[in-house]
Amino acid sequence: MKYFLTGATGFIGKEVARQLRAQGDEVIALVRNPQKAGDLTAMGVQLAQGDITERDTLRDPMTGVDGVYHVAGWYKIGVRDKSEGLKINVEGTRNVLETMRDLNIPKGVYTSTLAVYSNTHGKRVTEDYHFEGKHLTEYDRTKWLAHYEVAEPLIKQGLPLVIVQPGLVYGIGDTSSVRDTLISYLQRKLPALPAHAAFCWGHIEDTARAHIQAMDKGKTGESYNICGPAHTFVEAINLVEPITGVPTPPLLPSAVFGVMAAVLSVVEMAIPLQGTYTAEAMRINAGATYLGDNSKAKRELGFAPRSLEEGLPPLVIEEMRLLGMTPKTR
Repeated sequence: MKYFLTGATGFIGKEVARQLRAQGDEVIALVRNPQKAGDLTAMGVQLAQGDITERDTLRDPMTGVDGVYHVAGWYKIGVRDKSEGLKINVEGTRNVLETMRDLNIPKGVYTSTLAVYSNTHGKRVTEDYHFEGKHLTEYDRTKWLAHYEVAEPLIKQGLPLVIVQPGLVYGIGDTSSVRDTLISYLQRKLPALPAHAAFCWGHIEDTARAHIQAMDKGKTGESYNICGPAHTFVEAINLVEPITGVPTPPLLPSAVFGVMAAVLSVVEMAIPLQGTYTAEAMRINAGATYLGDNSKAKRELGFAPRSLEEGLPPLVIEEMRLLGMTPKTR
């Protein structure tokens, strides 16, 4: 099979490309700078120079493919310039999906996120849940717009699309704020942990595999929560403390992070702040839970996410190795 893939230089997209190539599929990856995508070339991925925000670069490489994986997205927390959110997550998604429609491509998989549900207040919600309200971050808001005002309307018009919704994705090769937090913890520079913030932790290999399962088995027009088991950040750190020997940082109540978010929302208007110490980050830490029920994905796709106990220690051991640290146990 021949597939067109966006976001192939990113964390999820690169693993999707690797798994597709491993099973013998042809992959055409849209990349902005082919010179910086040598690892994809080494996999045997065909590179097509272009950008999802430039519609005229999409048609030629998408022509004749059997399916489209639209994984590319903007994921920034706490940056001052948020204009890329609408440009990439909303208009870029519109460009990809409308080009897919115009070319009559048989099937597509679009990577949404559990964040479209916003704070689920401790509930593991199903795909039928629909959030209406103020979003915690610009990422959440723009992905909500792409999901409900771009992808779903096109599906209703007949686009053969499957939507997948990962939660927190972790694993070797991650460059997100999750890794930054882990590194800060290992270096004993993390001052505190939010007591109640919780996420569904999905290993990168399982998340990418679920994308392929969605293409193979997913029902067009359906959404699937391809998220892993739910854990607080505190539980994750407690899990690896015996390996690292680094004590779990002190816990702060959600209310403290809420107050900090209110203060920082004023401060950051005048002073640039780093992502971890911004109002958006603090709003997430103030007890937010991004939780989804993955029963449908397990039932219909064969999704089988690994436990955090299985998936997280190898990542921590690798990060310790990079930092010149020696694990306490293996």
